Amino acid sequence: MIYTASLTLLSLLGSAILAVSGLGSRLAVLHLAFAVGIVPLIFAAMSHFVPVLTRTGDPGRWIGRLPAVAQLAGLGVVGALQGLLPREVLPAAAAVDLILAAILLNWITGRARACIGSPHPGWRWYGAALGCLMLALLAVVLMALWPQHWHGLRLFHLHLNTIGLVGLAALGTLPVLLPTALAQPDPEASGWLRRRLWLVAGGAVVVATGSAILWPFAVPGAALVLVAALGLVGQWVRRFGIRLLLSDGVSASLLAAVAGLILALATGVAHGAGLMPGRPGLLAWGAGFLLPLVTGALSQLLPVWRWPGAQMPARAEMRRRLAATGNWRGALFFSAAVAVISGFDWLAAMLLAGAMLLFIGGLLQAVRVSRSTR
Repeated sequence: MIYTASLTLLSLLGSAILAVSGLGSRLAVLHLAFAVGIVPLIFAAMSHFVPVLTRTGDPGRWIGRLPAVAQLAGLGVVGALQGLLPREVLPAAAAVDLILAAILLNWITGRARACIGSPHPGWRWYGAALGCLMLALLAVVLMALWPQHWHGLRLFHLHLNTIGLVGLAALGTLPVLLPTALAQPDPEASGWLRRRLWLVAGGAVVVATGSAILWPFAVPGAALVLVAALGLVGQWVRRFGIRLLLSDGVSASLLAAVAGLILALATGVAHGAGLMPGRPGLLAWGAGFLLPLVTGALSQLLPVWRWPGAQMPARAEMRRRLAATGNWRGALFFSAAVAVISGFDWLAAMLLAGAMLLFIGGLLQAVRVSRSTR
């Protein structure tokens, strides 16, 4: 887990530096963050949460190795897109990730069947997220077979990854992760997850299909995901209150991530209507949703992954240091998303740099915490 998280952070940081400096192919830089960083991290997070959701034992050795194999496949994708490797590597790497996603999906469903009693409904969100990823990867394979449909398949691939895989995995985890961060239960979380899965999963598929065929068909899908995200924020505010949500660095980051998702959905619709180009919307998705989501989640999870088992002072101290600037990070990330949509790329870059420096500073302090901390 620590190894995967470390490489994810390095890939995100490298992608940001390359994007700002203008070095490297845009697609290669994007996939450095996504294929090398985000997909393996989602695999690792699923292998962590599924045993909890299904009340089963720790994942086996082979499941634990899936994120590392996915990172190797992701490096192949980056190399092919950058021209360092033959173009044929691209569909081959996608096929490898497709197999890995199928293995993980089979493991998750097996754990759900092995659960004594009813498993937590969050596991179904992970299954739906992996289903979206598999369809997105299949689209890459089909691009090589049907190059005449490259544009539509590319849009299908893009939206199933951003809204399908990441959106479903995030919204399936946040109703559990945020109350855990606040150390307060949310009795409504399970009910929300049961009711809203079809909204987000259906919305993701409709957005991806509509984007590939005709953009007005994507608008109802975006509306479905938007309703679910707004409902989750409303539930949190009713349950915990805005003051408590903003008082903790982890919960503030996660709240900012959902706000960033809502903003990205709105900009996506505006792009489809021809009111703005697609690049700002994609950058806003990364800055306003992905980065606060990853940094906020890792602030809560890294201490647990470093010291699994019973609570200990060292874990609490590590979590405190990681979460210390979470409020500011969330605000800076969301502000960066607004800035890039408004056309102020230089301001967005400064805000992103400030947020990442805050997280890196907290991370450097956190890794210095020793087990003997009192």
